Amino acid sequence: MISELAYIGKGAKLGKNVTVEPFAYIADDVVIGDDCYIYAHATLLDGTRMGNRNKVHHGAVIGTEPQDLKYKGDKTEVIIGDDNDIRENVVIARATNMGHATRIGNNCHLMDGVHICHGAVLHDYVMVGLKCIIGGNSEIESYNVLSNAVIIYEDVHIGNWTLILSGTRLRKDVPPYIVVKGNPAAYHGVNSVILQKNTFHPMDDRTLRHVMNAYLILYHANISPQDAAIRIKSEIESCPEIENIIQFITKSKLIV
Repeated sequence: MISELAYIGKGAKLGKNVTVEPFAYIADDVVIGDDCYIYAHATLLDGTRMGNRNKVHHGAVIGTEPQDLKYKGDKTEVIIGDDNDIRENVVIARATNMGHATRIGNNCHLMDGVHICHGAVLHDYVMVGLKCIIGGNSEIESYNVLSNAVIIYEDVHIGNWTLILSGTRLRKDVPPYIVVKGNPAAYHGVNSVILQKNTFHPMDDRTLRHVMNAYLILYHANISPQDAAIRIKSEIESCPEIENIIQFITKSKLIV
């Protein structure tokens, strides 16, 4: 159902079974996939590309110009996958430069008042709590939980399966599988409960011990991250999770 009280640009492309409530605004250069639901007073601006079965709630704004002084009017995009729930008053800005896009994967949940800045990338199954701010060109890998009022600064990279606790301020990269909190942000152990009890990829006890031992080396051996990566590789039995940690440490410039 598309309300007669909604504005739909002539060039907008809407898929099958799309619902648009009264007073929603959909600009000309917008693509919406099948079975999406656009609530009243939601705004989808030029450059928005959305997959299937997404919900965009009241007052959300998608595709707004980036709040970046380097932005010079380039035609950029926000690309959103499938099955996302974008709650009230969420703002998702387009990327700054031509050829780049702000990206949201699949099955993400963005709670009230979240702001996703220019060029940020969220992978799949990311839960973002109330009033979080995700800085420009940052990257959040899959299966992450950001609690309420988290601020992630520009260019920060967060590995998969992390838990970022409420009020945390992140200026450095966060390796996978850990819990982080504070301002400045600090390591607060391995995210063991979620790793073992999740319904997607539960971690067995042996692998969890390997992960814990790897982070004992990184955070308690009083050596550089680069040296920690070497020790982890030589001292801990290899598995996909350990290789993921080593690669993350090796590629990051600054780690929490």
